[in-house]
Amino acid sequence: MTAMASAAGTIGVVGGGQLALMLCEAAKSRDVDVIVQSASGHDPAMAVAREQVSGAPTDAAATEELSKRCQHITFENEWIPVDALQSLDPAGVMFSPSLTSLLPLVNKLSQRRLLDDLDIPSPAWMALDELNADAPALPAGWTYPVMAKAAHGGYDGKGTCVISDLNALQELLNSVSVEDWLLEAWVTYERELALVVSRDREGRIRSLPLVETHQKNQVCDWVLAPAQSEQLLEATAYNIAASLLTSLNYVGVMALEFFYGPAGLMVNEVAPRTHNSGHFSIEACSSSQFDQQLCITAGLPVPSTTLVAPGAIMVNLLGLPSEAAEPLKSRLAALEAIPSSHLHWYGKQEMPGRKVGHVTVLLEQSDPAARDQEARSLLDQIRKVWPNPLN
Repeated sequence: MTAMASAAGTIGVVGGGQLALMLCEAAKSRDVDVIVQSASGHDPAMAVAREQVSGAPTDAAATEELSKRCQHITFENEWIPVDALQSLDPAGVMFSPSLTSLLPLVNKLSQRRLLDDLDIPSPAWMALDELNADAPALPAGWTYPVMAKAAHGGYDGKGTCVISDLNALQELLNSVSVEDWLLEAWVTYERELALVVSRDREGRIRSLPLVETHQKNQVCDWVLAPAQSEQLLEATAYNIAASLLTSLNYVGVMALEFFYGPAGLMVNEVAPRTHNSGHFSIEACSSSQFDQQLCITAGLPVPSTTLVAPGAIMVNLLGLPSEAAEPLKSRLAALEAIPSSHLHWYGKQEMPGRKVGHVTVLLEQSDPAARDQEARSLLDQIRKVWPNPLN
């Protein structure tokens, strides 16, 4: 039986935010129906999904109900009760990625242990509960500041804090569940890079271009694709990703965030899902990260991910304070008027600092330095219409 003949006409997705919305849009273009497990009928994906199973992504009973309507299920994010879902595996539910491959990635502590076991470079770290709470001291060779991270649920700067001195460390110890946090040595880096990859059920790995990400207050501001980089750096990033995918027998889409600096290339975090750094691929690649996720989940032939333009810039739109913003309709119209722009509006209520959309513009310059200048000029145009409230 061919892959097309055995493909699922309907898939399920756990979560209903903008990542699920863009997956639903990719599914619509391939005539695949999507049933979304979502806590609210007003979540972004519900504008496109065929139907809804009511329940938060952490609601295992709702996922069991979802599995009765479709046996091919994927995830919008990693905040899922993996242990509670294990009982669905014997029932023939096909999760993409599998629960087994997700298990070490949904917790930053186990994720770091996995990277260490595979000898994949990452920042030096320690579990917070390894410290003596009465007389905490950093490991030998560490200096302040250090980064503290929650093992679960952190994103866009949430679940992280900079620890600047011993008093701040003591305060952290007194205010959190120490078994659910880790400390990370401060990393000096020159650039932040990201790579989105996929692995299908036959073990074939595909990769989007390596990109450079630019952050403000630990929230992604804009992304340049492809990153200006030498071939060895691209190959190193790909080999790290391939090692991780293969060791986990991982089937699905994965994103890796990197620091690059004096110590070389280091994995900052791994996201077992589609990712903000890969949004540019909707317009700039022959198959987007969402199309990859869809095809792998539904059992369709998985296409290549070739760039179809010299490059692209993706700019995040964060909610602005109402008193400081032009009317929404005017801002959206001004963004759409930028030549070659592609506006994605998530349909969320605009709250200050919340991701409510993004804009992608395809670039024309083939020379890396000229392409960088072109991207920065477009960034200025976009930010005149829609400033970053985190500046």
